[in-house]
Amino acid sequence: MSESPLLVDETPVAANEKVLEVDHLSVTFPTDDGDVHAVRDISFALRPGEVLGIVGESGSGKSVSSTAIMGLLPNTAKIEGSIRYRGRELVGLNYKQLQPLRNNGIAMIFQDPMTSLNPVFTVGWQLAEAYRAHHEVPKKVAWAKAVEALELVGIPQPDKRASQYPHEFSGGMRQRVIIAMAIINDPDVIIADEPTTALDVTVQAQILDTLMRIKDETNAAIMLITHDLGVVAGMVDRVQVMYAGTVVESGTVEEVFETPRMPYAVGLLGSIPNPAMLGKRLTPIKGAPPSLVNLPHGCSFSPRCPLAIDDCRTAEPPLEATENPAHTARCIRWRHLATIDTPSKLFATEEIGVIENPASMIEFDPEAALVADVHEVDGSQEESTSS
Repeated sequence: MSESPLLVDETPVAANEKVLEVDHLSVTFPTDDGDVHAVRDISFALRPGEVLGIVGESGSGKSVSSTAIMGLLPNTAKIEGSIRYRGRELVGLNYKQLQPLRNNGIAMIFQDPMTSLNPVFTVGWQLAEAYRAHHEVPKKVAWAKAVEALELVGIPQPDKRASQYPHEFSGGMRQRVIIAMAIINDPDVIIADEPTTALDVTVQAQILDTLMRIKDETNAAIMLITHDLGVVAGMVDRVQVMYAGTVVESGTVEEVFETPRMPYAVGLLGSIPNPAMLGKRLTPIKGAPPSLVNLPHGCSFSPRCPLAIDDCRTAEPPLEATENPAHTARCIRWRHLATIDTPSKLFATEEIGVIENPASMIEFDPEAALVADVHEVDGSQEESTSS
């Protein structure tokens, strides 16, 4: 194998050209209890300016697939399949060969910004260092590039904030710094691994808006990894639903959200908070994901699936086309699912004592007490109210 580093092509990629191709990727980790099949036979492609959403529960293989693309998995991991960047095969390359690619051709935004930033260096120094790792420029030029990147992600007074340390930034601002670090070298692909984790809803919207604005300005392809379908609803072009290490449904956002063809996707959609369901509990998917060491026979979702039949437990179904060839599902019962008027009722449970409309309690008298606390004081009862 050649030891030469991977030279990143600086020429623009055509709009219809695939900048990243993943074919039949599988990742296995050997353990004392057996092999952990963390990722099983996933495939997708990304074109410039395209946003792909990867969704699923924790432990479904989303982050492992992204770290495999970046070449950040431990040496004990067994990787099968193909990962091609601009037509160049990445599987099998060593650290030295992949180093020029990281944060240059393909950049990654990790979940926790505090573990991605060094607390003893200013954010400007760290951004400038990321730029100088791939460009032979003077320190002043790299510093100016760092300030420009901070301004691009919406940080006020970027020239001043560049001289500050990570602990002087809020959580949302630190995440913006990480985005600035990801885009400072104008990569073709940005992998965002749950970039809004542990942020409040308002900051989440700002971070996602920043990502979309960066995508429009740089034409970078984005791979957005999240467990929240609501996050991807308004910003991705295509979505892949993962379960037990493999893709169980894939299609456009409209297809997956409006006409899901895999019961697991139906269950995920039912767990999204809906204002129309005020006062009612969310609809959970009963049970837990299977062990990736001892996967069940047949469909991995069959132990939790309300539509499972004996054939579902015989062999794992392939990822096949539904009504639309671009909309695929790993389910032999997708045709039956298509005939159900309200698929969300498949996971509905009987609720007892749930208030249909809690707001009606204060509709007529907003000042009325909502909670009455009764305390026993020296044998007598004292009633206090709180609103």
